[in-house]
Amino acid sequence: MTRYSYAATLTEDPDGGYVVTFRDFPEAITQGDNLEDSLSEASDCLSEAIAARIDDQRNLPSPSDLNPGEYLVPVPLGMALKAALSEALRESGLAKTQLGERLGKDEKEVRRMLDPHHGTKVLTLEQALKALGKIPELHLQ
Repeated sequence: MTRYSYAATLTEDPDGGYVVTFRDFPEAITQGDNLEDSLSEASDCLSEAIAARIDDQRNLPSPSDLNPGEYLVPVPLGMALKAALSEALRESGLAKTQLGERLGKDEKEVRRMLDPHHGTKVLTLEQALKALGKIPELHLQ
């Protein structure tokens, strides 16, 4: 089972607020004025880091275990589904046209599903994942 939440370190900024970094995404750095703001910014920053890796067709790192003092930042649902679809398609070895055939959609629609900045419906992403043999599951904390 793949988890889409990552450990974040919040470091107090001498000028106020916090600087947020991720061990698994060294390119993802953000900041916030307070704890709540910092965690919200962390979620947005993490989402953009994942979007960049999807765009570059790079693998996502497996989430590291949480160390003491770190915060677990979940990837927003839509982006997590896009990341899962991107990884599942790469693992399957199928071309986008082949996935499209399985779904009864053209390659253009599959490209939109894989575009991290395109607003694809959750149901559509779920169907695409199922066509690749993956079953998305939601866990609430």
